[in-house]
Amino acid sequence: MKPEVVGINSSNNTLLRVEGLKKYFPVHRGFLQRLAGRIKAVDGVDLEIELGSTLGLVGESGCGKSTVGRSILKLIEPDEGKIIYGGQDISGLSRHEMKPLRTEMQIIFQDPFGSLNPRMTIGTSIEEGLRARGVRDRAKRTKRVEELLEMVGMATGAADRYPHEFSGGQRQRIGIARALSVEPSLIVCDEPISALDVSIQAQIINLLNDLQAQLGLSYLFISHDLNVVGYLSDGVAVMYLGQIMEYAPAQELYENPLHPYTQALLSAAPRPEPNDRGQWATLSGDVPSPFNPPPGCKFQGRCPLVEDRCREAEIGFYEPGQGHKVRCWKF
Repeated sequence: MKPEVVGINSSNNTLLRVEGLKKYFPVHRGFLQRLAGRIKAVDGVDLEIELGSTLGLVGESGCGKSTVGRSILKLIEPDEGKIIYGGQDISGLSRHEMKPLRTEMQIIFQDPFGSLNPRMTIGTSIEEGLRARGVRDRAKRTKRVEELLEMVGMATGAADRYPHEFSGGQRQRIGIARALSVEPSLIVCDEPISALDVSIQAQIINLLNDLQAQLGLSYLFISHDLNVVGYLSDGVAVMYLGQIMEYAPAQELYENPLHPYTQALLSAAPRPEPNDRGQWATLSGDVPSPFNPPPGCKFQGRCPLVEDRCREAEIGFYEPGQGHKVRCWKF
């Protein structure tokens, strides 16, 4: 029997739930800069993150992953949808109303050097979070900075140095310490290892794992590296052209990927054996423009299973198995 179209189901353990998130960027053209259309960067995303768990968000570059992360934190304002954090709908909150929640929700950026003020010492950068939490005593702030640096594997003497004096991996550790300074519950990790050497990537991944176990953190881990996401995540959402194509527990998704796009991503992932390309074919063709996406399924132009129905109307989620959701009517 064909499964019914479903949405994302919530549990009492849910820290974050996102429903129908949309973010369109206007495009202006001509001498008068008239509105020519909108780029549909995020086009109806649903997801949820449970307390103390990691959700991996994967997809090709330009699919809207980072926009999802920034929209959830309201660093950029979403156009539509609900963002429910800790049972509270924060979608309509103003910048001023969001300030108390900034200590609950933090971000680790892809470029660790660009995220640090080159004119501030490391200690001063980390202290900003402590000031935001109302820690007025300078001695307490200094002691806490030292504790945070030790927590991320840095020497306490690093507090008096500047960002340019550190390597990329060290700067990312400092970025993590700064995020932890406000004692958040949720951290959006926006491709935090993609700019680092492979050996350093492993160290940062293990650090994030250790901090999660120690502090009970929840992560939204954004990446294009499926091997990393599979190691770190409890659940995985696969994104293509602004939409989630497949959503499942990590082990289930890697053992039984259903959407042709997920299968193609897994086939393209690096493997120990050079000639082992997996059991699925790689993709051909280019990603359509988010300025003018095709009607119906957005993956239709590259899908080996496409039929007329795929081109007629947008495909909703189907649930072929418990907790496994796929945006394809064939499963």
